[in-house]
Amino acid sequence: MVAELLDKYIWLVQELITAGESGMTLEEIRGAWKRKFGPEYPRRTFNNHREAIAGIFGIEIRCDRSSRRYFIPGGDELRDRDAGIAWLIDTFTVNNMLTLARERLSGRISVEEVPSGKKHLTILMNAMQENHPVRLVYRKYGETVSEIRTVRPYGIKESAQRWYLIGWSEQNDGLRVYALDRIEKLEILRETFGMPAGFDIDLLFATAFGPYLSETPGRRIIFRAYGKEASYIRDLPLHHTQTVIKEDEKSTTFSIFASPNKSLFLEFLGHGPAVEVLSPEDIRMKMKALTEEMMKLYI
Repeated sequence: MVAELLDKYIWLVQELITAGESGMTLEEIRGAWKRKFGPEYPRRTFNNHREAIAGIFGIEIRCDRSSRRYFIPGGDELRDRDAGIAWLIDTFTVNNMLTLARERLSGRISVEEVPSGKKHLTILMNAMQENHPVRLVYRKYGETVSEIRTVRPYGIKESAQRWYLIGWSEQNDGLRVYALDRIEKLEILRETFGMPAGFDIDLLFATAFGPYLSETPGRRIIFRAYGKEASYIRDLPLHHTQTVIKEDEKSTTFSIFASPNKSLFLEFLGHGPAVEVLSPEDIRMKMKALTEEMMKLYI
């Protein structure tokens, strides 16, 4: 039910963003609704959806009294202002396009199967809204036995097409990260908890690389990318702190500020000889050691 309502809210936002500042009349909205969902769209339901969209997403749907047209102020800039809203809108649009593609473009669209654990998202978001702890049956990668954990769900993060829960583990007495696709069973508990003052998931992961909590302070890491790989990395940064230091015809030197971890080293290795870590020296030496270990596999 919640997922269905969210789909309808996002559909309405998408329709009005597409319409631009000129907006849509209620009759135009009703016509689009009927083509999409079938039944009539009563004015009361529409107004309820407007209120819900304002409360959940902070998006105001206004009405121009003179023309009786509904619009979202600054709709074209909405994606740039709020990455979360942009993600919701884009995901909804792509899902709809893929559904249409399966019907009309059979054999022409290929989509990767990603074990994202999306089935748990609605339950977790419901728990987060009321600050209810959850009980997880969780099995780590490489483990054969599942564990039961009671977690206060502080936040949810997406990374590399996977979803992760960040919360306070009562058993571990600390923050932990749980991959949603490793959750075998999820239950909302009746008690409630208090959120830490000023908690911000983006700040928590500001220097992190991937979905891992930073265990070491962030460091300025400089690396050089060669050839076409430089253009690829410029267009798709390795980290949100990435900046260009200098560039020439053969290479581009980048800088990021991140906490070095295994995931970051593997990212550098994944680009092969097209990426060279320049500094700090200890990270450069770590990369050298990893490449030497790889060479042993092929000797």
